[in-house]
Amino acid sequence: MNATVTTRQLRLTLNGVLWTLQILWGFFFAGNGFGKVLLADDAVYADAPQSVAWFGAVPQPLIVFIGVCELLGGIGLILPALTRVRPRLTPLAAAGLTLTMVLAAGFHIVRGEYSLVPVNLVLAAGAVFIAVGRSDRRPLAPEPLTTRRALIAAAVLAIVTLTMIVPTWYSMTQG
Repeated sequence: MNATVTTRQLRLTLNGVLWTLQILWGFFFAGNGFGKVLLADDAVYADAPQSVAWFGAVPQPLIVFIGVCELLGGIGLILPALTRVRPRLTPLAAAGLTLTMVLAAGFHIVRGEYSLVPVNLVLAAGAVFIAVGRSDRRPLAPEPLTTRRALIAAAVLAIVTLTMIVPTWYSMTQG
C-alpha cells in the first residue's frame, strides 16, 4: 500500500512539474517567437541587427520562420494538453522546440557567442523533459472538447496575448 501511495504521489508531482514547464516554456516561446515574426515588417527589422547581433547573420525570412515555429510550438506546449484535443501534439511541439534550441546552440557556438549557449541548452533540456514526460511518463488521453476546457483555453490564449504578445508588439513597433 505504501509503495502505491508513493508511486501515485510521484505521478502527481511529475504531472505538476510538467504543467509548470509547459506553461513557462509555452509563454516564453510564444512571446519570443512573436517578436521574431514581427521582423517580417521591414521597418521593424531595420533596427533588429543593432539590438540582437545574430539577426544580422541570418536572412530575414529565416528569422521570421523560426519565430513562427517558436510561436506555434509555444502554443502547442499548452493548448492540445489543456483542451485534450490531440494531446499527442504537445510532445511533438516540445520535440520541435528541442531541435530548434539545439540548432540555435550550434549556431551560436559556430559564431563564438558562447554566452548564449547555456540558455539554449536549458530551454532544450526543459523541452526534452516535456516531450518525454508527455509522451512516455504522463501522457494525456484525448477527450471530447468540453465547454469548460474551451473557455480555459481561450482564457490562456488571452493571458498569453496580454502578457507576452501585446507587450512585445508594443515595444517593437511603438518604441
